[in-house]
Amino acid sequence: MEDVEINAPEVLKEVRAAFFRYEKALVENDVRVLDELFWKSAYTLRYGVAENLYGYAAIAEFRASRPVPALNRELVNTTITTYGRSFATANTEFRRDQVHGRQSQTWLRTTEGWRVVAAHVSLMPKGT
Repeated sequence: MEDVEINAPEVLKEVRAAFFRYEKALVENDVRVLDELFWKSAYTLRYGVAENLYGYAAIAEFRASRPVPALNRELVNTTITTYGRSFATANTEFRRDQVHGRQSQTWLRTTEGWRVVAAHVSLMPKGT
């Protein structure tokens, strides 16, 4: 197997920018940007706290119809890792009010830019 460059500085900078653009859009409920940052493919998936979404269309439909609670949150233990020039993962914990959760994303460089190809959100048990 070839050696893969981990966290090439310029690639890491690009993915960090995409990740924090996504985060800003999430807390502002900017559905246009959230939709833009997911890969427009039937292979894209998102596992949420209470939903399993398969394909870009299902994810976009969910975003358009979900209620908009207070979305501000604090991120902790954010780890972004790039593998080569076209693949990355982003994992973070978040805290909002009494909620403690986790979020993971797999990012792929496409002709349109960095896009989420898989995402997962889960909540931690209370008190953690």
